[in-house]
Amino acid sequence: MKLDCTLKHGILLVATFLALVPTIFMIATSLKSQEEYTFNKVGFPHPVVFDHFENVLFHSPFFAWMGNSIILAAGAVALSTVVSCLGAYAIARMDFKGRGTLFSVTTSLMAIPPVVMIVPLFVLYAQLELISTFSGAILIYAGLITPFSVYLLTTFFRTLPRELFESARMDGAGDLLILRRIVLPLSLPALLTLVVVNALYVWNDLIIAIIFLQDDAKRTLMAGISVYRLLFRS
Repeated sequence: MKLDCTLKHGILLVATFLALVPTIFMIATSLKSQEEYTFNKVGFPHPVVFDHFENVLFHSPFFAWMGNSIILAAGAVALSTVVSCLGAYAIARMDFKGRGTLFSVTTSLMAIPPVVMIVPLFVLYAQLELISTFSGAILIYAGLITPFSVYLLTTFFRTLPRELFESARMDGAGDLLILRRIVLPLSLPALLTLVVVNALYVWNDLIIAIIFLQDDAKRTLMAGISVYRLLFRS
């Protein structure tokens, strides 16, 4: 038994080390000088230098890029969450004609890759003068993440006990009050998961940020990193 436990722990330690190798390599590389990296790409730094961190943090718009990413992620996630909560509640708990079709159409939008919408969106945004605006980019991101949000929340809302809704309606509560006072508090785990997943999607996106935020002052962190070597290399 003790041998099996030791073997399992050994396998886990090896797996952990293998998972950490890319991170260790990244940190070690960042602490090398340019000259040392030319001749020592895989070894540990000697001596340790912090010039790269200084260049990124104090000689580039790193914090401005991060601020732009925060604005886009927060705005898109907030807008999408509000719309998705209303739409998911209507589909899951309100009876109206065509709600099944509406849910099917909304879900099918998840299968459409964003790249096929870039050209018509760019033409439309150029006509509306929304290129290089945060509001325009937030609308695009919110539209991209809303179908998945509606699908997830609709599935979760359907698992809530029907008796809660019936009791609330017997007490005279309307749909908006039920959503705000009953459904949302019970849906905090799903909402938190949704916020994290959508925020990571917006934060890590590159193609929308490059095409629709062409102003250098509006560049996001991912877009800034992609052009950092071209603009700020010494």
